[in-house]
Amino acid sequence: MHPSSRARPGTTRRPTRPLVAWVVGLSLGIALAWAVPGAAAPGPAPPADAGVYRLPLDGPGRVLRPFDPPPRPWLAGHRGVDLSAPADGQVRAPAAGVVSFAGVVAGRGVVSVLHDDGRRSSLEPVSATLPAGTRVVAGDPLGTVAGDAHGGVPGGPALHWGVREGDVYVDPWALLPGRGPVVLLPLP
Repeated sequence: MHPSSRARPGTTRRPTRPLVAWVVGLSLGIALAWAVPGAAAPGPAPPADAGVYRLPLDGPGRVLRPFDPPPRPWLAGHRGVDLSAPADGQVRAPAAGVVSFAGVVAGRGVVSVLHDDGRRSSLEPVSATLPAGTRVVAGDPLGTVAGDAHGGVPGGPALHWGVREGDVYVDPWALLPGRGPVVLLPLP
């Protein structure tokens, strides 16, 4: 036995292990409660259609100008798709989420939706009918087409649809069922 671990004469040595274990357990429980807020009480499950996208317009949709990302984020490019749209046509939510912006930017109506999967769609030019903060599901009306995408696209009125994952623009057309990249899966 080490000399420092012996009790002094006239004192009793208290066991410290249960106290230390209790303090460590309490500290760990508090740390987990702060680090994982949903661990104690799981929140609602995301909607089943959180990752399902549809065209933001009615009909089959026709791309007038495809996604053409720049080689570097600061260079010129086309960070979305321009879709053929009827004048005053209905613009719909491409996927479930919350309208995060509905207003005018540089003289053009813009509606942005923060989707349940974390992506953000921006649609223009749109005359919005829903305010920011409105919860939508795929296909809900957001407003109407209010002009031509980017001031005029050959082929008539158009709706510009851009999608970002964080700060990176992705091809909206590839998010649509049956239009994304082909993925080969192994045989069972």
